[in-house]
Amino acid sequence: MDRNLALEVVRVTEAAALASARYVGLGDGNAADLAATEAMRRTFGDLHINGTVVIGEGERDEAPMLYIGEKVGDGDPHSPEIDIAVDPLEATNSCANGINDALAVVAMAEHGRFLNAPDTYMDKIAVGPIGRDVIDIRKTPTQNLSAIAEAKRVAVADLTAVILDRPRHAALIEEVRKTGARIRLIPDGDVGGALATADPSTGIDVLLGIGGAPEGVLAAAALRCVGGDMQGVLKFRNPDEVARAERMGIKDPDQIFGIGDLAGGDVMFAATGVTDGFLLRGVRFTGHGAETHSIVMRSRSGTVRFIRVRHHFNRSPDYDGRRPAR
Repeated sequence: MDRNLALEVVRVTEAAALASARYVGLGDGNAADLAATEAMRRTFGDLHINGTVVIGEGERDEAPMLYIGEKVGDGDPHSPEIDIAVDPLEATNSCANGINDALAVVAMAEHGRFLNAPDTYMDKIAVGPIGRDVIDIRKTPTQNLSAIAEAKRVAVADLTAVILDRPRHAALIEEVRKTGARIRLIPDGDVGGALATADPSTGIDVLLGIGGAPEGVLAAAALRCVGGDMQGVLKFRNPDEVARAERMGIKDPDQIFGIGDLAGGDVMFAATGVTDGFLLRGVRFTGHGAETHSIVMRSRSGTVRFIRVRHHFNRSPDYDGRRPAR
């Protein structure tokens, strides 16, 4: 993939973040997600790609746009074929309630290199580069925390784990607390939590627990770009989800997916903050414009770019600053 595409794709996440940020704290997550999705799809049309959405808003009968299988890009038959994973508004509830860590996220890979993850849950463990090759999802949280601490040459009590604040994690939280490791509970969206493990400035060492499987693919794409590590196991809620996974090519329901299984090949990742988070500031409106803060990464080079942009709505072709009609 052309390295310039990594800088082009950030315009897609910026447009989604700007659109959804108009709904921060208004309590309407559906409207925020719709605004982000519309803006993201519109901006994809400017990219010189033959893109196929493989992780999106749902199947065609569930989502009017950015559905799984939808084609995006400028339509040029000579443009590269690329698979795309999107979450126009990661942590929708956080945006609706004005809570931290809402993001607009896009990942791209060579055709066939993203796991076609069904819309179910996934048990995950994710770490940054120092923890690479020491985690094992088959082991207990206590054992994994000990291995991570040894790799970082610190005590377990010096580690911080990020975990989704859910009743299903009660036993996990209790076990982690008994080890002495600190915990940051997050209300929604674990892509940002996984990404935070890759940057020492966040103070986050590991992501643990069960979240969405599609978000697991996006998290793996981000960590691939920085040399991190991740493992996941699908957690089906009913037989229908197992059957759907089989139709999508997953033969072993108990398979342990490594980071390369989730997101392989040449990967690009971009995210723009909607609300303040571990790594990114949220959108700041400035009267006649706004400021966005984004991260752009590429696995081939390992490059990580933080991009802060001032948008002028009276000149921008991507976004005019108005809230869409409900």
